[in-house]
Amino acid sequence: MRRRVGHTERSAVGEVRRELREFLRHRSGPEQIDAAELLLSELVTNALIHTRHGAVVTATATTAALRVEVQDFEADLPAPYVPNADDGTHGRGLILVRSLADAWGVEARALGKVVWFELRGAGV
Repeated sequence: MRRRVGHTERSAVGEVRRELREFLRHRSGPEQIDAAELLLSELVTNALIHTRHGAVVTATATTAALRVEVQDFEADLPAPYVPNADDGTHGRGLILVRSLADAWGVEARALGKVVWFELRGAGV
């Protein structure tokens, strides 16, 4: 699965979630699909909020794992952030990714960076 999301397309987050759900429909179980959708939402939302040039979402699935990558076109790497208790929902996206993904990371690219996560097993 591959999808370009424009910077001003905040409504596209839901569309990308639906595309991922459809992509995984015959590849994964419901719990893994739900987790993948949540993590994808966090990464795409971060890319759209914190960058100016949109993002490209890529999902690949093998029998062993699902890998989702969100590439944006800003060189700045995400800074670790620990939200305060009264911070609302701000700053919790990467904490969710760290908690739910089997693996995740950030890779610098010639044009920007890729933030990725992997979910293993459960029939991927």
